[in-house]
Amino acid sequence: MAVAFRGGRNGVGSGLRSFFSYRIFISALFSFLFLATFSVVLNSSRHQPHLDHTLPRTFQSDPLKTRLDLIHKQATDHLTLVNAYAAYARKLKLDASKQLKLFEDLAVNFSDLQAKPGLKLENGNAIEEDAFRQIEKEVKDKVKTARMMIVESKESYDTQLKIQKLKDTIFAVQEQLTKAKKNGAVASLISAKSVPKSLNCLAMRLVGERISNPEKYKDAPFDSAVEDPSLYHYAVFSDNVIAVSVVVRSVVVNAEEPWKHVFHVVTDRMNLAAMKVWFKMRPLDRGARVEIKSVEEFKFLNSSYAPVLRQLESAKLQKFYFENQAENATNIKFKNPKYLSVLNHLRFYLPEMYPKLNKILFLDDDVVVQKDVTGLWKINLDGKVNGAVETCFGSFHRYGQYLNFTHPLIKESFNPNACAWAFGMNIFDLNAWRREKCTDQYHYWQNLNEDRSLWKLGTLPPGLMTFYSKTKSLDKSWHVLGLGYNPGVSMDEIKKAAVIHYNGNMKPWLDIAMNQYKSLWTKYVDNEMEFVQMCNFGL
Repeated sequence: MAVAFRGGRNGVGSGLRSFFSYRIFISALFSFLFLATFSVVLNSSRHQPHLDHTLPRTFQSDPLKTRLDLIHKQATDHLTLVNAYAAYARKLKLDASKQLKLFEDLAVNFSDLQAKPGLKLENGNAIEEDAFRQIEKEVKDKVKTARMMIVESKESYDTQLKIQKLKDTIFAVQEQLTKAKKNGAVASLISAKSVPKSLNCLAMRLVGERISNPEKYKDAPFDSAVEDPSLYHYAVFSDNVIAVSVVVRSVVVNAEEPWKHVFHVVTDRMNLAAMKVWFKMRPLDRGARVEIKSVEEFKFLNSSYAPVLRQLESAKLQKFYFENQAENATNIKFKNPKYLSVLNHLRFYLPEMYPKLNKILFLDDDVVVQKDVTGLWKINLDGKVNGAVETCFGSFHRYGQYLNFTHPLIKESFNPNACAWAFGMNIFDLNAWRREKCTDQYHYWQNLNEDRSLWKLGTLPPGLMTFYSKTKSLDKSWHVLGLGYNPGVSMDEIKKAAVIHYNGNMKPWLDIAMNQYKSLWTKYVDNEMEFVQMCNFGL
């Protein structure tokens, strides 16, 4: 046991000595390696300046190279852009254009720049500062020129820009067109509704003739023919002497039996004398008769009986028509003085004005009769009150265009798609009118429209309401309209018409009349009448 213990202790001591010897060896080795490495680093730092002078610039951080690369990229990009615009110009067949030549020349200049040896370094060669600055200046000048050309040409090649500019141009033109139309409408209305100098001259000379020769122009005795229901009776309401004379003369000239025709002319007090003198100086041929009265002679027409007269006299209505309100500023029709004329509303009182007549043909003063119209009295109206030509086609000239169908009473009483018809040539069955109490119906609607909530203006809307389901449609050849505004009315249609109507602003007695239709009216003007010659009518 004692021997064994001693032997184990000696073994442990020997192992410890070996372990410490190994650690000392490793420590010495690492110390040597550290010293060697440190020596190398010191030697490298000491010799670095010498290496700086021998290495090429391209292997160092050179700021000129970065700028050179940027300039090269700019030149390449703008060359591509210039070539693209040049190609597009060729595609648009602009080969002879100045723009194409400029783009092609600029592309060549960019190509020449890129071919310069200093713009792109190869094989690690360095670039001198002065040469670099010269190249930089040339590239920037060409880039600036390219950008200016592209900005100038972009409008021609950029589709979106062209579309936007076209839209802007269209909008501006539309604004100008709207303004021109409005100004034209105002000028047209002034021309149409102002009394021409020649017409005023004629009225003044006729009145002067009456004053100079009062005995010569005394009223003729009563003629019972004006109340004879077996004759053909016409109603013409106007303050225009020359227009009335043409209407009456055209009927008489084309009538087969003119001695059976009686004309009832109603005018205002101011023009009564002139109207009477005209027909006294130029009596109707072939036995036709004319009765001339003023509105004031019909005593039943007063504001207590006729609501329209009460409304016409109100300051509120006149303010509505003639003041520059937002509601009527966009509609030039509101400036038309005829809407405040009593003569314009007399058509709704025909049975009361002519109580002994059975039928009467109502004619506007801007019509011309081209044929014998006695056939109208022979048409069976099937118990209807009004015989008229319908004007609707497609969605145009329907009741919905004339009446306010947002009003519940209008919506309940009428069909918005019902076909409208025309005033200007209407054959009225006065007995049926009295039976249907149409005047009462007219008063009913006129009273309800005092605030203009049913319709805005004119006599056609209340006519459509008064004679709703009481109108007989006539053949269109009886009455052709549009000669006062529509240059597209065909001459074939006009030749077949019994009555042609110059409805619109271009009346045939005005300078603004359409020349292609004017002669159809002027041929019935009595040019032998001395005052017509003296007043220089532009016929």
